[in-house]
This record gives sequence, C-alpha cells and structure tokens, in this order.
Amino acid sequence: MRIVLFIAMQLAVLLVVGVIGMVILPLFGIRFSPGAYSGLFIFCALMGCVGSIISLFMSKWMCKRAYGVYVITMPRNAREQFLLNTVASMAQREGFAMPEVGIYESNDPNAFATGASRDGALVAVSSGLLYNMTDDEVRGVLGHEISHIANGDMVTMSLLQGVLNTFVYFFSYIAAMAVSGFMNRGSDDERSSGGSILVFHLTNMVCQILFGILANLILMWFSRWREYRADAGSARLEGRQCMIRALQALQRISAPAQQPGQFQALCINAGGGMSELFMSHPPLEKRIAALRELNL
Repeated sequence: MRIVLFIAMQLAVLLVVGVIGMVILPLFGIRFSPGAYSGLFIFCALMGCVGSIISLFMSKWMCKRAYGVYVITMPRNAREQFLLNTVASMAQREGFAMPEVGIYESNDPNAFATGASRDGALVAVSSGLLYNMTDDEVRGVLGHEISHIANGDMVTMSLLQGVLNTFVYFFSYIAAMAVSGFMNRGSDDERSSGGSILVFHLTNMVCQILFGILANLILMWFSRWREYRADAGSARLEGRQCMIRALQALQRISAPAQQPGQFQALCINAGGGMSELFMSHPPLEKRIAALRELNL
C-alpha cells in the first residue's frame, strides 16, 4: 500500500510539473518537450529516492554501529529477560515477527525502532532507560516503539523523504533554468552564455537550500504526527497511564542528549534546543496532554 502511495505521489508531482511547464515557463521564453520533462523528472526521482531507499535497508546496520548496540540473544540478567519478554508479547499481539532486541550504553534515557520491514525490525533501548525506569514506564516506551513498527513508520518516512528530495531537485532545476533563461533572453554571445551557466548553478544551489528547508519542515511535521500516533498505539497496547508515566519519566530523569541528525526521528525523545517547527518530536508536555485527551 505504501509503495502504491509513493508512486501516486510521484505522479502527482509530475502532473504539477507539467502544469507549471505549460503555463509558467513559457512566460520566461523556456519551452520543454513532454519527453524532456519526463526525463528530468526520472533523473531527479532517482537522485532523490535511491539514497533514501539505501538508507532504509541499511538502517539497522547503521544504528547498531552508531550506538554500539548489543543485540540480546541470551539475557544476561532479569532486566534483559524482562525486555525480551515484553517485546515478544507486544509483537505477537500486533501480529508481526519478533524484532531483534538490543541495548546500548548511555545515561540518556532513550529508545528507538528501525528496520526495512515489520518482520525485520530492531528495537533498542539505552541502559539509562532500562535500569532507571520502572516496569510500567519501560512498557510504555516499548509500546511506543512497537507501534512505530506496526504502523510501518520507518518505510513511510523513507518514501516521504524520497518524494521530498525529488521535489527539491526538480523544482530547483526548473527555477534555475527559468532564471538563467530570463537573464540570457535576447543574447547569444559567448560571454552571456558563460554568465548564464553561472547564474544557473548559483540559482540551483540557492533554490536547493530554500526548497530543502521547506521539505524539512514538511518531513518534521509528519514525524511529529507519527509520534502522537505511536503514543496512542502504546496507550492502546499497555494503557494510557503506562505511556503517560513513561513520558513523565523522560521529563524527570534528565534532559535528553541531542541525537545525531540522521537518527533523531528514530528515538522516542530526540532532545530540544530548536524551534518546534524543525523538531522531529513534539514537546513531552504536549504529548502528555494529547494522551490525556485521547479517546480509547
């Protein structure tokens, strides 16, 4: 279903591009054939999507190495056994295969889920979370991560990132062509042609920065929305109060460390220090308020 949605979104972008090409660009004296639009769009889609898809399939490997995750095969103590049993129970109730379960050394109370599919996921928690939170609080966090897997959030985020990358590359290229074409209109000498190339590359670079900021705002909005949805999923799995207590514990234990940019959206708490518009997670107090208002 997500692949179908991804293809539909790409076709919608192509339709918008076609309208822009027929209506706006001719005003600047620029005309493309339909084949040129299609070729440019396919090129930008490959540039935008291939990296996201590769990152998705490498996500478990990358996270294990970035955080130094120890995958639990034989529990070393009662706490690790509790972690394995809880994840197994939740995965069974949600109807997907048992994820890999890991722990990494960090005083920062945090957890994340990643993987390219529901049946090939990884759930990892920090030692600071596992050993400083109560059973109910840990269950709330694990319910949140299991809900991310059940909702297919890792795949959806990667597909959305690919669509947004395509948007950034394509419209930056079109805008650069429009500006350089307008600057070079009515002139065909060699010096003007060289200046036009410089204008094209400068405009393309500036537009990629501006459109990239816009794309990131959209991506972060979606990331915050899916956090609310994962909180609600945990509330349905383990009870509203379990998830509320987990979020309150995250507030109480310590201010979370700022996570690396590429991993922020994976964690239950990504840290603050920025405008909410650019945050991958809503503030904890807003998440708690949303849970209290949730109809279960």
